[in-house]
Amino acid sequence: MTSKSSKFNLKTWCFPFVLLLMVFTLNSCAEQLGDAASTSESSETIGDIIPSEIDLTGKKIGYCSPSLNAPYYQALWQSIKSTTEKNGMQFLSADGQDDINKQIAAVEDLITKGVDALLLNPKDPDALVGVTKMAKAAGIPVFIIDSSISPEAEFVTTIQSNNLANGELAGEWLAKKFGNQPMNIALLSGNAGNPVGLTRKQGLLQGITEEQLRTLGKINLNVKTQAYTEWSYAGGLKAMEDILVAHPDVNVVITESDVCVLGAIKAIKQADKTDDILIVAGADGQKEAIKYIMETDFYGCTAMNSPVQIGKNAVKFAVEHMNGRDDFDKKSYTAPLLITKENAAQYYNPNAIF
Repeated sequence: MTSKSSKFNLKTWCFPFVLLLMVFTLNSCAEQLGDAASTSESSETIGDIIPSEIDLTGKKIGYCSPSLNAPYYQALWQSIKSTTEKNGMQFLSADGQDDINKQIAAVEDLITKGVDALLLNPKDPDALVGVTKMAKAAGIPVFIIDSSISPEAEFVTTIQSNNLANGELAGEWLAKKFGNQPMNIALLSGNAGNPVGLTRKQGLLQGITEEQLRTLGKINLNVKTQAYTEWSYAGGLKAMEDILVAHPDVNVVITESDVCVLGAIKAIKQADKTDDILIVAGADGQKEAIKYIMETDFYGCTAMNSPVQIGKNAVKFAVEHMNGRDDFDKKSYTAPLLITKENAAQYYNPNAIF
């Protein structure tokens, strides 16, 4: 995604020893992740200096992830941490451990610790409404990142990639690739009812049909099946194994996320169908997917959902809010971007976390 320009702020260079001490205040889970991430951290994750009229020293940024058990979540965590600390602030993190009750308790703990801004990546769009209202009552602004939350929640803005536009770009690319040739599509989704997955799926299907109408004057959309992967490698592998048995004529796999299909590739290879199936992802830009795009013909494209840029933007907006800004839109998107063989090398970083 597009990086934000920034100007030098002398204040942040006055507290090097404070920053060193802050590194050791993270909770144990975050410390373990920091040790693991430090050896593979992309240079992109080094945070930007954010202009500020107020002294940011001692300000606390709290972040709660639904889980830390995935490269995307780790890269997002690292980006928020780096940007927070580079601007002289204290980073407090909590891990929902893929359990909604634990995430609620983790957010409540961050509120109790008196953070100055709460960055929240909700596991469930409805279950965390209550804690956002608790944060508001405590005078803590909430910024929703990556995922979505119910409109009933109390929050400043949602920071995420443009899932609809990214999906449309990927769907349009696929329709152009196939032209008038028939597509027998298998759809690999994350989990049922996930609002981000639904938007990505909508974008993919819109992109396909709009391009077909524009160039062919008709819609030829044959989705043979949809399978859920729970956003995991193992889930994608199992789903694809079942699909290849039930629908051996599938020649296209579209997916809401790279992670949903990376495991599926093993099943496709085992069935010796890499020459027969084309993969198109509506999101993520995970490094393993980009490598496949560069080196093979069966992974056609993916769209950028940069955890690095989302993390930077989230901290930037929190600082702007501390400085008195109150004109945020409810949705704040990073720019849509399609990654294909033509530009994949530009976005591939083998040392990146994600």
